[in-house]
Amino acid sequence: MAMRRSVSQKEQPPERETAAAVKGPDLSGLSACIRDAKQVALATDTGPAEPTDYADLRRRLVTAEERLPPLYRDQVSTPFRAALDRLGKKGFASLLSRDPEREGEACLMLDIAQAILQNGERYEDRATDGFQEVVSDLYDGFLSAEDRKEVNPPDKGVIPPLVKWGYPEAGPYTWPVDATSSFGVAAAIVNLPPANARAGILAWAAIAHETSGHDIIHADSGLAEEMATKVWEALTKEKLGKILPDYWSARIDETASDVLGILNMGPAAGIGLVGYFRALRDAYGGDPVLSGTGHLSDPHPADLLRAYLAAAVIRRLSFSAAKKWAAAIEKEADRDLTTIRLGTTVIPSDDAKRSADVVAEILARTKMEQLELRALGHIQDWRDKDERIAGKLRTLLQQAGTLPSRYAKGIYAAHVVAAAVTASVAKGADLPLIFDRMLGILKVMHDRNASWGPLYVAHPGNISAIFPLTLPENIPDWE
Repeated sequence: MAMRRSVSQKEQPPERETAAAVKGPDLSGLSACIRDAKQVALATDTGPAEPTDYADLRRRLVTAEERLPPLYRDQVSTPFRAALDRLGKKGFASLLSRDPEREGEACLMLDIAQAILQNGERYEDRATDGFQEVVSDLYDGFLSAEDRKEVNPPDKGVIPPLVKWGYPEAGPYTWPVDATSSFGVAAAIVNLPPANARAGILAWAAIAHETSGHDIIHADSGLAEEMATKVWEALTKEKLGKILPDYWSARIDETASDVLGILNMGPAAGIGLVGYFRALRDAYGGDPVLSGTGHLSDPHPADLLRAYLAAAVIRRLSFSAAKKWAAAIEKEADRDLTTIRLGTTVIPSDDAKRSADVVAEILARTKMEQLELRALGHIQDWRDKDERIAGKLRTLLQQAGTLPSRYAKGIYAAHVVAAAVTASVAKGADLPLIFDRMLGILKVMHDRNASWGPLYVAHPGNISAIFPLTLPENIPDWE
């Protein structure tokens, strides 16, 4: 059984460089975001109690699923209840006893249950709906017909994951669909610590890694293996030593998830990674810096390698300020650079950066057979249009007052989180205000999401009219 895992379009002509692109990113508020994320990481809120009473759980599930849309009742709650019926009371108790640390099958079972219950019983209702909207948008953005032309649908899991809160010590993580399918469930489950329902914007940037990354990779059979092979071959060809090809390719799940997160959320996912890792290192008794140590038993690449990879991927994005954002993130990583050590091998920093650049090129730009000879970066990209939307949202997020009740086509949840992250890392950011208004916008979007209505809609991005005229560019972005 799989364990839970933690943390295109045709080429368009270049768009006109914006004023924000010329100025470059403002990261002077990053330290305040790191302190905020550290406080959230140290919070003791564990969320709702584990539903370990079999009869009570069965009763609550029947009531809770009434609030789920029909798509999730059919694909998640109904098959899960059937799996519980097959287990029976004794099997349920036995499964719990075999996994007392809640790291394997019992944790998976309880997480599926909590995802249904928390949605149905309205736990942290506003934040849960906002969280669900981000996950739905990120998943839909990669799998909808609009963005995935000529690429076959994935072999498993074609509906967005379901979200939940819990296990704060584990941080953000996901159970991909190849794990949840052992209970008959056809959707992944994504978790955030409960305190992140109220603060800690940097952790929300990690949602892109979980949903655009792990959940997408595990839905396409053979994709991870193909990416690992191509990465190993490219790094071997570069003659960067023996360990780097093996090291990166063995960590393809986490590595490709970082890449996909950035392709879907832009530079916010990259700076969010840097700040969040610093916060976690500080919270758990270390120094608030990115680690250069990569333990061979750890499926995650070393922090510094991930930061350099983020910079390399951002450099390949299509928006005008990509090179400036990439330089800013590489500069942040260099601030923490001492020794990079993978296992017992010390890696020269130039080799580490070069290897990250090669990996970024393979994963973002190389055509994959499992994607019908399309590259990940051709399916998703961050363009000047996305950055302009994020810029307008940044203004909206930082001004008190009534939020719009509708948002124009083309404004998505990923834009909202990206705007919130980049606004928060800037000088003088009001973090509580930005966070609260981010949730408010996401809640409005979720209330209008077709997947959560009475229709069987897997990907709301597929629902769009074809108009005979192009709308003028000066129309408002929200109403």
